[in-house]
Amino acid sequence: MTDSPDIRTAVLFDIDGTLVDSNYLHIEAWHHAFAAVGHPVDAWRIHRSIGMDSGMLLDALLGDAAESVGDTAKQKHAEFYENLADRLRPIEGARALLSALADRGHGVVLATSAPESELETLLEVLDVGPDVDAVTSSEDVGTAKPDPDIIEVALEKAGVPADRAILVGDAVWDVKAALRAGVQTIGVRSGGYSAAELRDAGAIAVYDDVADLLAHLDVSPIANLRV
Repeated sequence: MTDSPDIRTAVLFDIDGTLVDSNYLHIEAWHHAFAAVGHPVDAWRIHRSIGMDSGMLLDALLGDAAESVGDTAKQKHAEFYENLADRLRPIEGARALLSALADRGHGVVLATSAPESELETLLEVLDVGPDVDAVTSSEDVGTAKPDPDIIEVALEKAGVPADRAILVGDAVWDVKAALRAGVQTIGVRSGGYSAAELRDAGAIAVYDDVADLLAHLDVSPIANLRV
């Protein structure tokens, strides 16, 4: 992609744990799913894998059993998570931040690999309307984070090069995926990862949540993006 003054900037967002308070519902759903297939996993271990590609998550948590019960566990997770969906809510400041970024001329892209069924629910919860320019989903890639594919698709949909974009994410997997795509990352602690973990993974700044980022937007790395 050629550099041009006409090319604007983009802020990419993970959704789960960053814009929507969903991570702990995913943990609960996976916890029930693993028990249902006869392979219970401690909840803290599940948490450490949230945000990772589901195939990688299953391999990490089930080991050799992933081959025989992984597909069933994934189906059970979807069923349990759907039953918990009425507890989903936007994280404080999510809608206001997206609106503020759109008003400043940044492209806003939701860079998620969530399945279409989950994505539809997340978008309903967020209710962001025209502030969002593009959305990715599991249909766009074969492998999710920490592989960089979803970030690269998000850049393509935004029409910007990597050096004119920043990702906002809550998990080390977000940071690693963005780095592999050449995109800097702002971390938020709302997904349960510590500031130290996010920084060690490569985040250039860390905030408590998107409300905290919004409150400090003028002195955040986003302020250095050229519009």
